[in-house]
Amino acid sequence: MESKKLNILIVGVGGQGTLLASKFIGMAARLAGRDVKVSEVHGMSQRGGSVVTCVKMGDEVFSPVIDLGEADVMLSFEQVEAVRWLPYLKKGGTVITSEQKIEPMSVVLGDAVYPDNVIEALEKSDAKVIHFDALKAAEAQGSVKTVNIILCGVLSRMIDDITPDIWSRALRMTVAPKFLEMNEKAFAAGASIDF
Repeated sequence: MESKKLNILIVGVGGQGTLLASKFIGMAARLAGRDVKVSEVHGMSQRGGSVVTCVKMGDEVFSPVIDLGEADVMLSFEQVEAVRWLPYLKKGGTVITSEQKIEPMSVVLGDAVYPDNVIEALEKSDAKVIHFDALKAAEAQGSVKTVNIILCGVLSRMIDDITPDIWSRALRMTVAPKFLEMNEKAFAAGASIDF
């Protein structure tokens, strides 16, 4: 798909790097010459709660908000969050999700149960679902903190008109120099995942 008009919903829980991912994707789109709007973090980002950010790109973008049924792609860092935000995905849209499970406080306290068969539920929707163990892929690259960049690497293969060079420049402009090499390896690993 091309980035001429693309709405990307990024979902996860606090501490997973949703804001960094949205800044990185937004920077790549800007470097590719697109008008870009990136929403601020919505949710309990400091407490491990549900967090969502939006990246909208196109020739002209007026609002960073993605409403119900408007997201072309959902980038999900945790599988239950993909189900929670699925109504925001367009019919026939794409979900890229980590198979990671992070139990919310209600499950930890025994007030709720983490649902079974989450990936199967996603696959029964009308979305195209790309899922893999992004945490394991991040560990293989040397840091569990790179799940977000690995998922961005997968996304990069779906956006035809943002070149690898632009993604590389955007990463250098977004990530602190001391973490750059680690994140470059993670991005390359994500971009090479088969789906």
